[in-house]
Order: sequence, then structure tokens, then C-alpha cells
Amino acid sequence: MPEDTRRAGNGTGPQQDEPSTQPWRTEGLPPRQSPPKRPGWIVLVVLLLGYLVSFAVLTVQDRLNGPQAVSYTEFKTQVEAHNVAEIFTRGDSIEGSLKNEAPIPSETERKYKQFTTERPTFAVDDLLGQLTASEATVRATPVVQQRGVIANMLISIAPFLLLVGFYVWMFRRQRAAMGGGLLGGNTSKRVDPEKVRVTFEDVAGIDEVEAEINEIVDFLRNPQKYRRLGARAPKGVLLTGPPGTGKTLLARATAGEANVPFFSASASEFIEMIVGVGASRVRDLFSEARKVAPSIIFIDEIDTIGRARGGARSFGGHDEREQTLNQILTEMDGFTGGEGVVVLAATNRPDVLDPALLRPGRFDRTIMVHPPDQKGRVDILKVHTRKVPLGPDANLEQLAAATPGMTGADLANLVNEAAFLAARRGEDAVSHRNFTDSLEKVQLGAARSVVIPEAERRRTAYHEAGHALLGMLLEGADPVRKVSIIPRGRALGVTLSTPEADRYGYDANYLRGRIVGALGGMASEQEAFGVVTTGAESDLETVTRIARSMIGRWGMSERVGKLSVLPAEGDPRMAGASDAMLNTLDDEVRRITDECYEGARRLLRENRGKLDRIVEQLLAKETLDEDEVYAVAGLKRRHIETSLAPPRISADGRA
Repeated sequence: MPEDTRRAGNGTGPQQDEPSTQPWRTEGLPPRQSPPKRPGWIVLVVLLLGYLVSFAVLTVQDRLNGPQAVSYTEFKTQVEAHNVAEIFTRGDSIEGSLKNEAPIPSETERKYKQFTTERPTFAVDDLLGQLTASEATVRATPVVQQRGVIANMLISIAPFLLLVGFYVWMFRRQRAAMGGGLLGGNTSKRVDPEKVRVTFEDVAGIDEVEAEINEIVDFLRNPQKYRRLGARAPKGVLLTGPPGTGKTLLARATAGEANVPFFSASASEFIEMIVGVGASRVRDLFSEARKVAPSIIFIDEIDTIGRARGGARSFGGHDEREQTLNQILTEMDGFTGGEGVVVLAATNRPDVLDPALLRPGRFDRTIMVHPPDQKGRVDILKVHTRKVPLGPDANLEQLAAATPGMTGADLANLVNEAAFLAARRGEDAVSHRNFTDSLEKVQLGAARSVVIPEAERRRTAYHEAGHALLGMLLEGADPVRKVSIIPRGRALGVTLSTPEADRYGYDANYLRGRIVGALGGMASEQEAFGVVTTGAESDLETVTRIARSMIGRWGMSERVGKLSVLPAEGDPRMAGASDAMLNTLDDEVRRITDECYEGARRLLRENRGKLDRIVEQLLAKETLDEDEVYAVAGLKRRHIETSLAPPRISADGRA
């Protein structure tokens, strides 16, 4: 789901003081001072340098304080001078000490007392007799004390310690890469609550949803008020609705309004290739939430792991997705109702969720978050323009009226595009023209600089003029807001029609009018040039979709009857539709489209003069706004009480 909107902030999400290896983010936990973490390779380098320095120091110390290597001749001289105190021999190697210091033969300024030498194998002297005569002690143990026990141990085990440290570092990196949930949990990362708190002041356009969610906020604030009457908080609340309607923002605002910790995660972040990782992460998440209860857990896109079990992709019920779902069901079932942990979840597809998730005791409530109405869009625009300097002519009410069907995410993007446009134009404030130009870009696409032959421009002008004229002539049609033959996106021209007000139900006459208007471009080309081009591709897709829905889903055909033949997705035969019924549906769709096409051609023939005037003005100006196109056609606008909610765009899609 795209990021939920309707807030004044930049929507970057929770900010954390330190990187987390957990698949969830937290808000509202008490800040905790954590020591700065150093990368593992720095620690290894420091340990290695320490080992090398210690080894070098001990080696130099041994060289300076250890026994002096002397020649055998020098040793014999000291023996004859009766200056040898004691010796230790091993084979032909001799170590010992003198009674008095003697100068080193090659360095008269330095003296030595401890020495080491090698006795030549060809020597034939009575060394033991000479040593005994000089009263020297001949020992079987070393005379010179070697390196200390601690130093020897340090040098001997240091490489092993470095190797162990390296493996520990690699082990931690691997566990962090797997999210920390496979081999034990991690403590929750603390976040400064002042940086991430969102309240209902940042939410607009869904007042009826706020009223429902306020009960949960009140329970988290005053749990004793409900517990004394035996009431318990809902264990789970499922937020459903189209993308961009504010489900994630509403969950964060609920936690911010109740001033409790907030744990948020996307369901897909629990899933790993290794079975059991997701279940472990779910256990860690719920454990952390219970420690700081009362708290809120929010799981976004729960249909990723919450789909009904037993499908074709399940392997005996032991795949990772089902393991994770089973753990969520177990954790929610373990709530006593007095723990103060509430689970919020969001999805665009509530119809695919497992029934075990939706039963009472788990997700007790389902709240539908609809796209905002006109008043809601005004409130949302006010939220998003808090930090945007508006020009004196900026009219948010008029802008909201021109954006039916837009969600909070769409409106946030519209405000951002308008601010970008004003900055590029070097303006100090965002004017109403910036908003309208940005709306045109969002709805119609960016204009293309392409050279089109004159014959092609005239054909495009007749195509768009046909859409516009039929939109102005048909009773109940949406008013025409703009007609243009400037190429935008993949289209060579566009006609924009938006309603006067929101409407949530459609009758057959209105839908037939929509089909007539969509076929107006093709009919206009047929009347003017006697040919049909590929420019009507997107129009025909719209016509087919509306006609098939009228017959197969909304029961607007006497032959098919009051039946729903076409499922929302999949093969209708799998839903029980017979081949005869589908053939009848196709015949009815063809009948409706043929009748509407003939009606479009008849209206254009009767108003050919108006059509030609619109074409000439389009060729001259390339773009006609609402007032201009009605003036050129010589028609007055009809103020309609209600009309279709989403805007209608007819585009000439010739590439």
C-alpha cells in the first residue's frame, strides 16, 4: 500500500536513534542512551594491532634483558678466570651467569652477566673439571628465567582469541542480516517520542472512522473506566480500504493520541526463506509490546501472511507463511483483555483473509476507511498546506471540488507538485494556478514536445471535440473542464470531465451516457473523415468495462436478468456461469455499445456546426478551458445536483 497521507509532515516515517535489526519500528518508547556502536572490522583491527604491539614489546624486552650470546672462546676465558657462577646445559647449548659483569668483547662499553653460547662438537677440553675447580654450579634447570607465565599464555592463545572473535563477529552479522529473529530476540530500539508522535490533528477527512477509533484511545487512556464494568478492549481492529486513504496514519495517530508505545511492521517483513523465522519474530514483537503495555501493534498489509489457509501454494500447512499466521493467531488468542495491548492491522483485500483472523476474540472490529468526500478533501488540503505558503488567490474549496475520488495520498502529491511548480517558476507563494496546472499534470500527464503533422492534429481535434460536445449535450453528464490537443503521456489529446459533487450510486441512464460520451471520439472521426483510427483504444476499454459491468454485475439487462454473472476476478465459469449465459452477456454488451454508438453519431450529425467550431478553436489555441469550450459551442452549463465520483478522462491514445 502506498504511504498513507493527510498529515503536515514529510511522511518519512518513524525516526530511530540507531539502526534496528528487527522487522518492526517503534514510537513512543522512553528514550534510552545507548553507547555508540563501532563496526566489527574496527574491533578486529584494534585487536590485531594490540597483539602485534604486545608481541613486539615482549620480543624487544627479551632481547634487551635476555642472556647475551657470546662466543665459546669468551666463555672459556671467563671459566679460566673463575668468573662463572653457574651454568645450564642442554646438548651443546650452554646458558649461565657470571659472578661479576664482564665487557662484551665487541662492545667494550656494554657489559653482560647472563650469557648463552654453543660448545663446538670437536672441542676436547675437560669443561666439567674446569667449572668444578672454579667452584661454578652446574644445574639441570635453566639458570636464566624465561618469559613470564602470563606473557607466554598471552602470546600462545592470542591467535586463537582473534580467530574466535572473528567468528563471533561473522555470526552476529549473519544474524543481523536475517533480522535477528532466527537465533534469539533483540531488545527494542528506543525512539524519541517527540520526533515521531502523530495525533488526530494530523488526520483529516475521515471523521466517522475517528469516532470509532476513539473508543480504543479512551480505553488505553482510562482502562479502569471500562474494567469496572467488566468490559475489555478489542483485541484487534482491522482497517480496510483503498490504498492511500490513511490507514497507517490513522494507526499511528491512535497511538499518539493515547500516548502509548507504537510498534509497526509490514507483514512481508516477517517472512523469510527459512521456516520458523517469521514465527520467532512475531513472538519477539508481542513480547516487547507486553513489556511496555499499554501499547499498540500495527501490522500493515496483513493479507501477505493472513490469506486463507489450505490454498494451492500451501505444503501440508507447514510453509513459512502459515507458520507465521498460526503464531499471530496464537499470540492474539493469548491476550487476556487486561494486558492493554491492541493489535491494529491494515489491508486492501479483506476478502482473502483467513476466517480465523476475523472471528470475535481476534480482530473484533473491522473499520472501513473510504476515500474522503468534498469536505474531507478540503480538510486534508488544509493539513497538507500548513507549511506551504499560499497565494491570496489559492482556493482550497474549489480545488477540493475539482478532485473527486482522490485519496489523501493523491492530495498530498498534488500539494507537493504545486509547491515544486511554484519553486521552478520563482514564486514566493503557491498560487491557485500552480494547483490547477499541477492537477492537470497529475490527471492528464506531462505535456510532450512533439511535432505532429497538421492532418493528425485536425483528426485529434475532431476526436477530442466529439468527446467534449457529447459531454455538454447529454443530460446528467459531468461538466467538461478542459479540452486539449497537446500530447500528454501516451495520448495525443485529452478531454477532462469532473463532477459537480460526489456520488456513490449510478443508474442505467447515466452509465449509457458515459458510454455515449466515451464513443464520441470515434463517432466524430467517423462523421468527419469516414474512418476509424487506433486513437479510440482507451475509449473502447472504458466502454467495454462499463457495459460488461452493467450486464454481468449490476443486473441492468432484461435478457440476463437480476444476476451477478461476472466475479470480481477469475474465470466466471468457475463461479458457475454457463457458456449460454456468457454468450447472452456478450450479445447484450454488443447491443448496448452499438446503440450508444449510433446515438453518438446521430447527436454529432445534428450538432455538426458546434463540433466544427470547437475544432477550429482547438486548432488555434490547442487548449480550451471550461468557460471557453461552452462559449464556443454556444451552450450553457447545467448545474447537476450529483454525479459520478471519479473524474472522467477521454484520451486520444494514438502513439
